[in-house]
Amino acid sequence: MFKNKPLWAAGLIYLFLVTLLSACSGTATTAGDPAPAKQAAKEPSKEAPAAATRSFSTVKGNINIPAKPKRIITDFYGGELLSVGANVVGVEPTTFDNPFLKKLLTGAVDVGTPVNVEKTLELAPDLIVVMYDKNYEELSKIAPTLHIPYGTTSNIYETVKLFGDIVGEPQKAEQFIKAFDQKAAQGREKLKGVIDPNAIVGLYELTDKGTLWIFGDNAGRGGQTVYNALGLKMPDLARSEIKGNIGSVQLSMEVLPKYAADYMFLTTYDPEKKGEALKQLQASSVWQGLNAVKNNTLFMNDYDTFYRYDPIAITEQIDLFVDMLLTRTAENKAKKN
Repeated sequence: MFKNKPLWAAGLIYLFLVTLLSACSGTATTAGDPAPAKQAAKEPSKEAPAAATRSFSTVKGNINIPAKPKRIITDFYGGELLSVGANVVGVEPTTFDNPFLKKLLTGAVDVGTPVNVEKTLELAPDLIVVMYDKNYEELSKIAPTLHIPYGTTSNIYETVKLFGDIVGEPQKAEQFIKAFDQKAAQGREKLKGVIDPNAIVGLYELTDKGTLWIFGDNAGRGGQTVYNALGLKMPDLARSEIKGNIGSVQLSMEVLPKYAADYMFLTTYDPEKKGEALKQLQASSVWQGLNAVKNNTLFMNDYDTFYRYDPIAITEQIDLFVDMLLTRTAENKAKKN
């Protein structure tokens, strides 16, 4: 091959061919060859990062919960969780009767009361929040479970902040409270010059068994709306006796006049819609002798609407009470003219 070439030229050609073949053999791989070590080291890990968790203090001790829970099951705290933007996938059945939450519960299902363990398993929650601790141990084996007993908070501000903390959304809690304060201020402004600032307002409930109750500012029936948001006055005797009685006091017909008010709002708990207890109450001479009855300042309130005391209900009830008071005042004024 190199017969007619100088020896030094043949050597150079040989050296060039050896170098070229060596370089090619160093980079070539076949389909079955493992990737070079350097390339393997550069490939990113496909493992999902572990979800962030934190410790939350409860009456059951410190519970490790997701920092940002994605799927929450609860018994009676649906409205509280929804007020701070939580994704509620399961609630107890009567929550669906709450007119203020129906549009927000389209993706949630009935998990029973107490919370059904099998349904909870099917929904695969990453957090469970309960007012009552029946089935607590079984639920805790499915997902971190927080027991928040009834009465843990005493007003809408404490409630919204607590649940904002639970779901890791303190900013949403602040936004909700700001909106609530604005609506409350608007409601108070509308009532100025219409309702006497010294007027007494009472909240009452009649049961299908004929028992009568008066409520304060933290047991539903519009208490937080009327007394806290709108700043209206509670009957003095009720204020002194309700304190320490979890928000309500049972009354007899004989003492009712002592707890009467200028404006009286009555809800009726009558699940079978019989109406017998209400008829008996309205027929009594004590009831007919009340100034609120005589002056047409007594209001009959729907139970499902005004029983509710979650933050969303409290906020929406502001407009309802304001509208009732303004409308009735205008009607009474028109009758006098």
